[in-house]
Amino acid sequence: MSDEGTADSYDVVVVGSGAGLVGAYAAASRGLRTLVIEKTEYVGGTTAYSGAGIWLPGNAAEQRAGVEDGPDVARPYLDAIVGDDSPASLREAFLRAGPVLIEELERNPRFGQFVWQGVPDYFAGRPGSLPQGRTIFPPDLDRSELGALEPLVRRPLWTERWGVEVGPRMIGGQALIGRALLAFMETGNGTVRTNTGLTRLLVEDGTVVGVEALSEGELVEFRARRGMLLAAGGYERNSELRERFQPGVTDEWTQGCPGNTGDALVAGMDIGAATDLLDESWFAPGLVVPDTRPVFYTSVWSGIWVNAAGQRYMNERLPYDRAGHEMLKAHRSSGVSHLPTHWVFDRRQLDNRRAFAGLPVAPQVPGWFDVEKFLAAGVLKRADSLEELAELIGVPPGALTESVERFNGYARGGKDEEFGRGEDPWDLMITQMAGSHTDGPNPCLGVIDKPPFYAASIVLSDLGTKGGLKTDDHARVLRPDGSVIAGLYASGNTMAPMSGRIYPGAGGPVGSSMAFSYIAAVDMADAIR
Repeated sequence: MSDEGTADSYDVVVVGSGAGLVGAYAAASRGLRTLVIEKTEYVGGTTAYSGAGIWLPGNAAEQRAGVEDGPDVARPYLDAIVGDDSPASLREAFLRAGPVLIEELERNPRFGQFVWQGVPDYFAGRPGSLPQGRTIFPPDLDRSELGALEPLVRRPLWTERWGVEVGPRMIGGQALIGRALLAFMETGNGTVRTNTGLTRLLVEDGTVVGVEALSEGELVEFRARRGMLLAAGGYERNSELRERFQPGVTDEWTQGCPGNTGDALVAGMDIGAATDLLDESWFAPGLVVPDTRPVFYTSVWSGIWVNAAGQRYMNERLPYDRAGHEMLKAHRSSGVSHLPTHWVFDRRQLDNRRAFAGLPVAPQVPGWFDVEKFLAAGVLKRADSLEELAELIGVPPGALTESVERFNGYARGGKDEEFGRGEDPWDLMITQMAGSHTDGPNPCLGVIDKPPFYAASIVLSDLGTKGGLKTDDHARVLRPDGSVIAGLYASGNTMAPMSGRIYPGAGGPVGSSMAFSYIAAVDMADAIR
């Protein structure tokens, strides 16, 4: 391979182009020649699909909104909910980096000022939990500002799946990726190569010195003098790895982008990197729809979820990752199938169109919940009685009727005696967005007695796998004995998460990926080798 200064030699090479672009920008803005390679034709990864919520306690946008927060406030919260599932040193590095990162990004006009929005933390009542939440979002971006770079950005999820035309403004993850790409390229030290997929890491004397990649059918090599950052997402689109690490959880239900097949994870494992939490994902219930992957649907407005025995088994308004974990735990431990889960509701759900169109993660597709189309595809069932509906979905009629009647009693009394639905800030936020019932004292509970009755299928989807390569608090990849693999860093879903098995709040995945990508870049900028 060529020596320093040639076209295939860089200071930093970043594999993956989602939130890792923030790390690429941090490196390039410090004067490091930085290459980003992306396996697919687009930059952005699953981050480009997302709402781009960013969970980074104590940031400047929170302060502007008057939210009293910071590492000392958030530390007890993370300690309480994560426990021993990840090293405390990772949480500490995350808490230190977050405010500094946002302050640095906001100094560049390309990023603008992030905006705080009141999305409650996902574990209400734990020490340090904020009912008003910590989540911030990037400002929207006029698509025209990207100029010739615009075609590089991954299309919105609903464009890719439903063919909806892109609008003139980028929002959410589109805006975050667009802004990061602009800022990165304008440093004068950034290069992006799409359609270039990692095949293996190059190691010399125990140090990672570069990468071999497949580009346009040809094997190429890129050297990295300061280090390699693996930020290529998880393995959610790899059926073989999912069966190996998450038996029974299919890759057919994921929301992750098509390129996320675990190439970076495998490359790290091939050179002896340690791994952790490979059985984990950022889970989310998925509503089965015709002709495409399930829709990420955070929680119900009305109705209940029942298993194959016709029994209700959880608060249907739990934050999505908690709901997904409950589904999986019940499915694996009870001897009764919970995959799919049956969402049973009545005419009121359809009468309140906001309950389908108004939620922020609902498809940005006019009329996407077409009842007749859903019925014709067999993904929705309709009946004039609960007994008839039970027969259609294959659950015991008596059990379903009993579950609905018990829930109706809770709705009339205003308190969910079994699962506490309607008691946490998240539950109430969903009601505020989607409207509320008027037939009971608790707006999160509504009587199910207005025929016809319906049943839709809920499966265990995810926003990506979350287990990966073990790192230290500098984002450096470790061996099983705890020693550092020199020259190799990881972040995002390629990295074993600082949050362990939990999802602390909206924007946890994007915020953590940004933070550790930034940590890696700063460490590489400071490294002298």
